[in-house]
Amino acid sequence: MGFNCGIIGLPNVGKSTLFNALTGSKSALAENYPFCTIEPNIGRVPLYDERLVNISKIASSKNAIPTFIEFIDIAGLVKGASKGEGLGNKFLSKIRETDAICHVIRCFENDDISHVSGKIDPLRDLEIVETELMIADIERLERKKINVTKKARGQDKFAKKTLEVINTTIEKITKGTPARDISLEQEYMNVIKELNLLTYKPILYIANVSEEAVKLGNTDSKILEEYGVKKNIKTITLSIKLESEISEISETTERLKFINALGLSQSGLDKLSKAGYGLLNLITFFTTGIKETRAWTIMKGTKANIAAGIIHNDFSRGFIAAETISYEDYTLYNGEQNAKEAGKMRIEGKDYEVIDGDIILFRFNI
Repeated sequence: MGFNCGIIGLPNVGKSTLFNALTGSKSALAENYPFCTIEPNIGRVPLYDERLVNISKIASSKNAIPTFIEFIDIAGLVKGASKGEGLGNKFLSKIRETDAICHVIRCFENDDISHVSGKIDPLRDLEIVETELMIADIERLERKKINVTKKARGQDKFAKKTLEVINTTIEKITKGTPARDISLEQEYMNVIKELNLLTYKPILYIANVSEEAVKLGNTDSKILEEYGVKKNIKTITLSIKLESEISEISETTERLKFINALGLSQSGLDKLSKAGYGLLNLITFFTTGIKETRAWTIMKGTKANIAAGIIHNDFSRGFIAAETISYEDYTLYNGEQNAKEAGKMRIEGKDYEVIDGDIILFRFNI
């Protein structure tokens, strides 16, 4: 099951450097000129989860396999992107293929790195990108409206419902309201989801600050954070340059020492990966044994038989039950056997909604 976050922003804000740090690669060009990234770079990033480490130790597993989240480095957008400026149409179409958006906004001064607008202003930069996304959505809706109108005239009930949503959404976006902030009755929610609008995608802001401001932020990052609070959008403050340096320390213990020496408890990349995971409404369940302990990614609210199918289709088709122990009980009683003897193992049926942290053994028969 693949989930991905597109990394977007103006040129020269640190997107490709961030991507390289996240993925531990040099695959994305990071140069001091606009559009050095043409084709999007894609990388799978392991999600560090202390629970995986602890479960693996208790079970004496030979391997611990994390879950992953995919990040896509998309070229910088500029004013006029929706009209094709800077190859904008191509880049906008790549954003449409993602599940969520990480918007990188420059919040640092550096005379050696040019700014496309000549001056640091996070809210102006944010507005440029958001405006282009909204214009692209309006154009998409106007094209969609032509076909839907014809069907609605033929008394197609679903087409009529879709047309209502399209007209409402065009009106709201034209007035500056992104699709994610439009209130609709429940019966219309699935319709707007199917339209695959850029401004409907879940989003988080990344305030890219200098190394000196990584712990407390700065004036610009605080302005961005306050704006995010008003819009109910999470802001992650980090120094992408510093994260790039941290990512080059291969030894885990040394990396942690370096992070702690900066007065931080975790790297900005760990915070970002977890935030991206939460943005997509994902949770983790675990399977464990002598051979391996493994983390699995599912959507929140996934039923047990569907979760079983993530491991193997046969598990879902022949589902009998899910023997389930919460992470808290597993660690408290030091493993499966003790938890079972304490009455903490539950036998769940196919309609059980898996909870984040569940440790599950699926019983099936085919």
